[in-house]
Amino acid sequence: MSTHKQQYNKRHGFQKDEGHSKQELSKISKVPYSILDQVVKKGEAAFHNNPSSVRPNVKSATQWGYARLYAFLNKMEKGVKLNHDTELAKKIKWYKK
Repeated sequence: MSTHKQQYNKRHGFQKDEGHSKQELSKISKVPYSILDQVVKKGEAAFHNNPSSVRPNVKSATQWGYARLYAFLNKMEKGVKLNHDTELAKKIKWYKK
């Protein structure tokens, strides 16, 4: 089973575990940086506010925030229905609602 980051990297031709900044992801995905930043911040807040939902291997709020970000981008790019951050996705011009 692969992570959301690994799925994203495979689809875009990057190394399996290569990390990307929000700036890079914004440029690649054509999603405004401000929206990506909000997704990460919501993930970080969820890490602190709902610790029972966090998997044991996740060690930081930032790690949880970026996992949420990669999941968000993967679902949008694949055209899969989002189950989180739908209000942010609606602000993206190319996203099919």
